[in-house]
Amino acid sequence: MTPQHDTVAAFDEERLAGIIDLYIRTGIQVLSPGYMGRQFSGVVPLAGVIDFVSSMVSQPASFYEAGQLPNAVERVMAEELNRFIGYAPGRFTMVTTSGGSLANLTALLAARNEKLPGYWSQGASAVRGQPRPAIAVGADVHYSVARAAGVLGIGDAQLVRLPLNGRQQIDAAGARAALAAAERHNLRVFCLVASAGSTSVGAFDPLDDLADLAAEKDLWLHVDGAHGASLLVSDALRGKLRGIERADSLTWDAHKMMFVPAPCTMLFYRNRETALSAFRQKASYVFDEEQDIYTAFDSGGKNFECTKRPMIMTLWALWAIYGRSLFAEKIEYLCRLTGEAHAILRDDPDFATPHRPEANILCFRYHPAGFGGKPGKRLDGKALHRLQVAIRNRVKSAGNFFISKVDIDGVAALRVVMMNHRITTEHFRMLLSEIKRAGQDLIASDEGPGKA
Repeated sequence: MTPQHDTVAAFDEERLAGIIDLYIRTGIQVLSPGYMGRQFSGVVPLAGVIDFVSSMVSQPASFYEAGQLPNAVERVMAEELNRFIGYAPGRFTMVTTSGGSLANLTALLAARNEKLPGYWSQGASAVRGQPRPAIAVGADVHYSVARAAGVLGIGDAQLVRLPLNGRQQIDAAGARAALAAAERHNLRVFCLVASAGSTSVGAFDPLDDLADLAAEKDLWLHVDGAHGASLLVSDALRGKLRGIERADSLTWDAHKMMFVPAPCTMLFYRNRETALSAFRQKASYVFDEEQDIYTAFDSGGKNFECTKRPMIMTLWALWAIYGRSLFAEKIEYLCRLTGEAHAILRDDPDFATPHRPEANILCFRYHPAGFGGKPGKRLDGKALHRLQVAIRNRVKSAGNFFISKVDIDGVAALRVVMMNHRITTEHFRMLLSEIKRAGQDLIASDEGPGKA
């Protein structure tokens, strides 16, 4: 019997319109001035057009023969952006990956295989009887690095947490002491991970100082610049990444501060030979036995993905048409706006700011004086924590603003990320008014702090 199936339905324009409308309405409105909550942004419209074309032509971008232009463009953009990183021309390389988490994992894999020869083929038995492999990270490193430690067989317990200073940066002197302590505990730290724009507060670690320490201890220095590496394209802000040219590898998310569709992540290596350390394999169905001028453009040997979107095309198109200034001007405005928002908070006695923003991430707490009829009395500890969480939930439910929260020194803080150039200080003042109303209502209600 011939299997029966339904005929293909006729195109329904109204149904398509309903699907698109539902898709748009149920998502976060990233182009609204009330969106201040996360590190993804609205997309420059032209980038969306190029992304649509990429979807239609469907060219996997790991091998030149499948996607000629994307593979060539990766090299073009690598050269363009390296003008701001400062790696030696002809010595470095770049590969795109689907997100910063995968870039961090790939870089740490290269670091492990470079510093611990034999681990790729023999696993942990390659270091049996030796100190346990470990990775040094800042105390608030992105969770993807901890995940990578587990995936690589290093183990979360072998993450050496380096102390932070008052600006939430890795403290170089404290890092030296922590590494010495790790060595006494039979750990062999092979990689140090620094942040250029940490996810929690946007802190930039002292890269030059950490590069000195890495060189002294023979460590691979990886910089997670998923958020903050984009500041390199700004003459005014590039100094925050002083020393980046000394890093062995760098993660850079263009889908954050370069305003292109996600994902579009670039992983740079100072030494192109070490990029090949991440994956040491042979596969006759994709890897050519004889290299030529075309296979030299292939990136499949340097990244985890075989079928990979031509993500670099959106960034290249904007760069080719508008140039660097499109990105630099927008980034500089958002960082300046964040500084102005910080000044507004400092002038308002109902708020406390636990850090000074270095880029476009700002954390603060609603912390008014006068509780329980006692002038000057302030909340602290668990009550202060619960109040911030409850305020964030109230604001989110109201739907006028979208903000996030983060724990700093164990106490929740409200967190805004300025990713939309349509936001002004007036919008921020409107947000603060809503936070105050929510906080006052919560304090007066049964949901208030100290009443649970």
